[in-house]
Amino acid sequence: MTLNEGAKLGHVPHRAPGSGASKSNHLSGKPIRHYRPRGSAEIRHLIDEGFQAFNAARLGEACRIFADKMLLPEHDTTIGLTVAGALTPAGLGGCMVELMERGLIDFMISTGANLYHDLHYALNFTLHRGSPFVDDVELHEDGVIRIYDVLFPASVLLETDAYIRDFLVRSGMNGPVSTAELHYALGRDLMARQPGCERHSVVAAAAANGVPIYTSSPGDSSIGMNIAYHELMNDSRLMIDPNKDVNEVCAFILAGKKNGCVILGGGSPKNFYLQGQPTLWEVYGIPKGGNDYFIQITTDQVVWGGLSGATPAEAVSWGKVNPGVLPDTVVAYADSTIAFPLFCEYAVGSANSRRPRKELVHKRDALVAALRKEAKEVVREEIEE
Repeated sequence: MTLNEGAKLGHVPHRAPGSGASKSNHLSGKPIRHYRPRGSAEIRHLIDEGFQAFNAARLGEACRIFADKMLLPEHDTTIGLTVAGALTPAGLGGCMVELMERGLIDFMISTGANLYHDLHYALNFTLHRGSPFVDDVELHEDGVIRIYDVLFPASVLLETDAYIRDFLVRSGMNGPVSTAELHYALGRDLMARQPGCERHSVVAAAAANGVPIYTSSPGDSSIGMNIAYHELMNDSRLMIDPNKDVNEVCAFILAGKKNGCVILGGGSPKNFYLQGQPTLWEVYGIPKGGNDYFIQITTDQVVWGGLSGATPAEAVSWGKVNPGVLPDTVVAYADSTIAFPLFCEYAVGSANSRRPRKELVHKRDALVAALRKEAKEVVREEIEE
């Protein structure tokens, strides 16, 4: 029996003792569905009138900076969304899809895990609401995977892995690619094989709406694990080229009339976005000037010294944020699974709830060429001096 055949039969090869077909009631919880914000007037009223102090007020501030400033048509802000933490397993991918369809974000940087678990929804697998206080030894024996209080059969992992490996063969990709190119091809394949999945899958919706998605550490996820398999077992030359990712993100920032970010959590995706500005001034000698807007929703604290908790004020010293725009920056210390749906409801219900999509996934080569041209001009001027 092949691995793929085993997955289809519900068996989990090499994972003792669970079979992947739980006979207990662990998977009896309601299915987790993708949540799509509708622009609730009641939620907007609550945020504007009821969130008056402490972190509630900071979330309200974030909502108003996004809806009233970043989304203003005359500002034409290029907006990056960075995603860390298990948000797609919790059903928040629907919020991201809504923002993409409305043109409210222009590109994404995500952990690979969020994109991998998004594929479960695209492939019509079911994740269930559960409890964080179950017996994990019992879950293992029953073949059930737990992400805090999200539960699903281990066979979902194997079937998703099998899909990725088959896609990699079908794609014909056999050289260096950016993660945006990989994810675009993956999204197109999902739409071809699962028509309509772009309504609830982040990866498919990004391909449908021209939103490039980057992963700052592509080997740190099951997608990367299966790419490694493809190289080892199929002699593939497909290679994720991080240089392409760095230059493409820098090119988006350079081309932006204004630039702003919405950061969920922190981690590597946060830095991968914010390093774009230092790359321009520090490495390429192009004084772009830093981000114009900075919104972060996080539970990380500044006192631990990690990047995830670093404030926008600290980012000024690095040239990541313009020193004159600190009033247009905010950190809301809150759980993203609570704050982000509220944030999206506010944005979707605002006067600036829809923008023309930039479809940057199709402009990557041209914008990188413009970056190269400007950087070479800087070198030429330095030589002449």
